[in-house]
Amino acid sequence: MGFSVGFPGAVRRLRAGLLAGAAALTLAACHPGAGPGIPGAKNLGAGAPPSGQVATADANEMIGNGAVKVGLVVPLTGPNGPSSVGASLRNAAKLAYADSGSNDVTILVKDDKSTPAGAAAATQEAVNEGAEIILGPVFATDVKEAGRVAHSASKPVIAFSTDSSAAGKGNYLLSFLVEGYVDRGVSFAAQRGKKSIAVLAPDNDYGTLALAQFQQSAANYGLRVPMIERYKPGAPGESVQRLAAARDQFDAIFVPEQADAMGSVSKELVANGIDSKKVQIIGTGLWNDARALNLPALQGAWFTAPENAGFNAFAQRYKAKFGSDPARIATLAYDAVSLAIALSRSQGSQRYSESVLTNPSGFNGADGVFRFRPDGTNERGLSVLEIGGGAAKIISPAPRSFTGNGA
Repeated sequence: MGFSVGFPGAVRRLRAGLLAGAAALTLAACHPGAGPGIPGAKNLGAGAPPSGQVATADANEMIGNGAVKVGLVVPLTGPNGPSSVGASLRNAAKLAYADSGSNDVTILVKDDKSTPAGAAAATQEAVNEGAEIILGPVFATDVKEAGRVAHSASKPVIAFSTDSSAAGKGNYLLSFLVEGYVDRGVSFAAQRGKKSIAVLAPDNDYGTLALAQFQQSAANYGLRVPMIERYKPGAPGESVQRLAAARDQFDAIFVPEQADAMGSVSKELVANGIDSKKVQIIGTGLWNDARALNLPALQGAWFTAPENAGFNAFAQRYKAKFGSDPARIATLAYDAVSLAIALSRSQGSQRYSESVLTNPSGFNGADGVFRFRPDGTNERGLSVLEIGGGAAKIISPAPRSFTGNGA
């Protein structure tokens, strides 16, 4: 699929500059960093932090010299000094600019200093310097402040937080949202004939977010939810025992838990005679991690995640250019910049308008297809994987295009 069904000219130009680098793009990517209030969401998308990489906090750095100005607001520094994540985002923006093969835009790189006040100040600087759109920030509270400043100047924001509370009209989230992982998994379970799904969820913010979406999705796909067990993080024993006692009431269990906490959950499931040979266990993209893939109870389990080919190709090219590995979040900046450039070429004065950004045909990014909803959240093409032998194989490929209007 190209950049967007609605933008054939941009497709040709984008492909010419980028497909040679192995990633059709315009927008996409996982987001390991999330907003406050989503513990563990940093693990969405997995991957180690970039090695040997530091940021220089030049508040006036510019990439390119094109007529259209784009603000990139990222955490180049934090409480402990330079941020490797911020450096990775900035470098990915440079790579996207180089791959675009032209100088249509000027990217105004601004350090948000990893604080809401810093994000507001950085956004205001970018707007004052003529930015027509703001890309970033990363953390939810920073996104909200950046959005407040940008919206007062009638400028849209494409941000990188996984916290859907940061989304809103004109505040579009590019990251992989918990809600998307959950809905894809529940939809697939229904397609595979599951009728009744119990829930085993940690009593924390991530578990609460995942549970809310699960209940909505289960209702949408006509599934029963006979039991919901919440447990104190790290102590799932009693909840698992209750599920085991009622195992004839369900044919699947949804477990929205992080990889590093699944060890204790797996131990209790095994002790109580529950595994995916007897009842289908379903998780989220947090399980795309060796710590989960090797657990006995999860052999045969399903989880949802983006396909890795696009990121792997991007990472190879990034390392060749910068000599270090990118953060998993780096595709966000790469795709956001690529989108901004492509739209600057094809859409004239309406390039960053709501109607263009929310085109229902969507876009094709390094991590697959996606589209923005008018409420600022997104829909993404995700695959379903099955765990086996300490690895994961795709059993339902990610869609390559969207059907419906995305409403």
